[in-house]
Amino acid sequence: MAHRITDTDGSHYAFHYKNSNHEFEASKFGIWVFLCTEILMFGGLFVGYILNSGKYPEVFEVGATFLDWKLGFLNTVILLFSSFTIALSIRNIQIGEQKKAFNNLLVTVLCGFGFMGVKGYEYSHKFHLGLLPGKFFNYTPHTAESDSHPTGEADEKPARSNASETSHVSELPKNMPMYFSFYFVMTGIHGTHVIIGMCLILWAMLRLKRGDFDPKHYTFVEGAALFWHLVDLVWIYLFPLLYLV
Repeated sequence: MAHRITDTDGSHYAFHYKNSNHEFEASKFGIWVFLCTEILMFGGLFVGYILNSGKYPEVFEVGATFLDWKLGFLNTVILLFSSFTIALSIRNIQIGEQKKAFNNLLVTVLCGFGFMGVKGYEYSHKFHLGLLPGKFFNYTPHTAESDSHPTGEADEKPARSNASETSHVSELPKNMPMYFSFYFVMTGIHGTHVIIGMCLILWAMLRLKRGDFDPKHYTFVEGAALFWHLVDLVWIYLFPLLYLV
């Protein structure tokens, strides 16, 4: 650990801090300030979504039927479990169980991959139907119906795609691309945060493996965990807002 000082109690801290506790408190405060700016960013998107859903209720009502709440719920469970495992990893480090901490961090990363896999499946379905943001929107109900009936013969009941209840509608609201602009921007930024969080956790795992963390020094892991909890918290709001309301 280059440029670090060892205190009399065996704790380590960077040379520009007074002691290890000063480093921990300053770093944690910095993370919280950063998280506040993140909340402001997502908060602006939430406000824009709510205002426009009030102005164009039919657009958001129809748009939401293209989302599969079961997939959204699955991702919610995955993220909640990952928050539990990363919290456990910090506890493991605090009591000197480095191997268990590593395993819990690994499970957290795997949960992140699982979340992104489900989200990728959702995105691919939207791309296939042409449910894209803004000027790229090229969905046509007729095309969606023909996809559901490759032989050209309709079933007795209206056909529906995997995550859509409106593939059989004759006409979509005029401002439909706006809904998917919100959907892709909000879930896309959130997905980017998931990837960043996974990278931070992977770096924490490498540092844990080489012995950088111990019961008296785990500042980086706690910072990464706080960031991951934010990712979880944002999704807890995104899930009902996009999939349920």
